[in-house]
Amino acid sequence: MAKEITDLTTIDLFSDERRPGRPKTNPNSRSVQIKINKRNQVKRDKNKGLKRVEFKVHHSLFEQLEQLAETQQMSRSELIESLLIESLAAHIK
Repeated sequence: MAKEITDLTTIDLFSDERRPGRPKTNPNSRSVQIKINKRNQVKRDKNKGLKRVEFKVHHSLFEQLEQLAETQQMSRSELIESLLIESLAAHIK
């Protein structure tokens, strides 16, 4: 009996063959890896003195922020932070 890779009825014939692909380099599942990476990111941010702030804005405002950040060659997060600093400085004076 010849072995055919596409033959699903004789899959047991291929159980000892190594399939091509990226080798597994981490014993954890992908979902566990994501949780660990997120936890490490939160720790790094905390050590840098950063706090997470989330809010929702209208799509048109989001697009304006994106365009302004691109023209000033900075990230959207950096732009929002600079705008908040300027606004707070103006109100404190």
